[in-house]
Amino acid sequence: MDPQQIAELIQQYGFPIVASVGLGYFVYFIYKFVTDKLMPLIGETNVILIDLIDRIRMLDNDLIRLQQKVSVLLQVKEEKNED
Repeated sequence: MDPQQIAELIQQYGFPIVASVGLGYFVYFIYKFVTDKLMPLIGETNVILIDLIDRIRMLDNDLIRLQQKVSVLLQVKEEKNED
């Protein structure tokens, strides 16, 4: 819409009505953008985040097992040195 058409609408219906319709369209546009574009992206990101958390837990478990093996080996080495 060009400024002249907007001025005619304001003259015919008044500024509050035209501004309300414009803001209503803006809210509708933002709602459609969020539901069509952002929500699927957030869902996909959530799945990726869950996968990363699972990998971190798996690595943490591997580190714990490795620490236990190293401590057992050090214990065995100390016991051999004492004999």
